[in-house]
Amino acid sequence: MNNAIAGFSKLSKEEKINWIANEYFSNPQEAVATIKQYWNNDAKLQQLHDEFIENTISNFYLPMGIAPNFLINGKYYSVPMVIEESSVVAAAAKSAKYWSTRGGFKATVLNTEKIGQVHFLFKGETDQLLSFFNSVKENLVSSTESITKNMQKRGGGILSLELRNKTSELDNYYQLHATFETKDSMGANFINSCLEQLAKSLKEAAQNNPDFTEDEKNITIVMSILSNYVPNCIVRAEVSCSVSELAEKKIENPQEFAEKFVQAVRIAEIEPYRAVTHNKGIMNGVDSVVLASGNDFRAVEAGVHAYASRNGKYSSLSHAKIENGIFTLWMEIPLALGTVGGLTSLHPLVKMALGILGKPSAQELMQVVAVTGLAQNFAALRSLTTTGIQEGHMKMHLNNILNQFQATSEERKAIIKHFENTAISHSSVVELLENLRK
Repeated sequence: MNNAIAGFSKLSKEEKINWIANEYFSNPQEAVATIKQYWNNDAKLQQLHDEFIENTISNFYLPMGIAPNFLINGKYYSVPMVIEESSVVAAAAKSAKYWSTRGGFKATVLNTEKIGQVHFLFKGETDQLLSFFNSVKENLVSSTESITKNMQKRGGGILSLELRNKTSELDNYYQLHATFETKDSMGANFINSCLEQLAKSLKEAAQNNPDFTEDEKNITIVMSILSNYVPNCIVRAEVSCSVSELAEKKIENPQEFAEKFVQAVRIAEIEPYRAVTHNKGIMNGVDSVVLASGNDFRAVEAGVHAYASRNGKYSSLSHAKIENGIFTLWMEIPLALGTVGGLTSLHPLVKMALGILGKPSAQELMQVVAVTGLAQNFAALRSLTTTGIQEGHMKMHLNNILNQFQATSEERKAIIKHFENTAISHSSVVELLENLRK
C-alpha cells in the first residue's frame, strides 16, 4: 500500500470512498457500508452537509441532548447540548434544577468588543510612522465604508483603530490594532474583510507619502486576521444563596460543604495541574452549547484558556466565597458568539437549537453558554467534594461498556441490578459479563 494519492480532491465522492476503503481496510465492502450507513436519506440535506467542508465522505454524528430547568435572570431555558461524554448533560440538568429552587443563575454581559490586527513591518523611525498614522487614520477607517455600512446600520462597525509598536519584541514589527462591534453575528468574515482593506489602504497611503524614503514606503504587510482572544468580550455568570440553603440529601452539613467547595476552587486558582481539569469541566458545558448553536468551539476554547492565563499563570476560571453567611460561585469568561450568519442559517439542527433557546440575541446566547459552564463546574465540584466524581460518571458510562460488548437485554438487566450498590469499573463489568455468558 502506498497511502499517497495525487488529485484526491478532484475525485468524485464515490471514488474517494472506494479509494479509502481499498487502501486502508481488509474488507473494503464493509468499510463502504459503514461510511454510507451515516449518509442522510434526504439527498438535499446530505448535499448541504457535504458542502460544509471539503473532501467529504460521510457524516460524523454527536448526540444532542437537552438540559431543562435553567432559570437565568428570571427566565426558564431548556438548553440544547451537543457532546459525546457521559454524564455531562445529566450533571447540567441536575445543577440547573438544584439552583432553580435557590434563586437561579444571574448572568451579565460586561462587554462585547472583538479584536482584529494588521501585522506589518516598517523600516524607519517610530515617531515618523506614528505621525503618518495619525494623518491617515480617518482615511483608513473610511476606506472600509462599503464593508461596514450594513453593520453600522445594526449599531456595529469599527470602534477604534490604533498603532502599536512591537519593535522591542521583534525588529521592525508594528500592528494596526482594531476593535469591532459585530452585534448578533460572530463577525469573523466581516472583521477579516475590514482588516484586509485597512492593510491595503495603509500600504497605498505609505507609497503615496512624500515624507517617506523609498525604503519606508515599502511597508510589508505580513498578515491581517482577527484574534480569538477577546478579553473585552466578557460575560459574568453567578449563583448565590445562604449557606443553609445548600442543604440536600447528599449535603447534610451545608457549612462544611461550602467551606470544602471554596477550598476546592482556591486549589484550582493556585495549582495549574488542577486548574486545567477544573476548567475542562467548565468547557464541557460551554463547548456543548457552542456546538449546538453552530458557533466555533475551537475559537472559544483558545480564547478562554488564554484568558485563564492572563495574569501570567494558568488559573481557575471560576471563583467562590462565603461572606456574611452567603455562598457565591461566579466566573467571567470571554465569549465571541453569533446567532446570525455561518451555520446558524444553514444547519437544520442549529436552527432548531436556537429555536429551543427562544431565538436569542448574541448577548443572550453568551449568558446561556456561560451559565451552562458554571452549572457544570458546580456539579463537578459538588461530586468531587462529596461522593467523588466516579460514582455518577461510571453509572452513566455503564451503557457505553455494555454497548461495546453488545450485551443482550437480559444481560443488561442483570448487570445494572448488580451494580446498583456496587462500585463500577470497566474490568468488573467485563468480568461479570463473561461469567454470565459461561
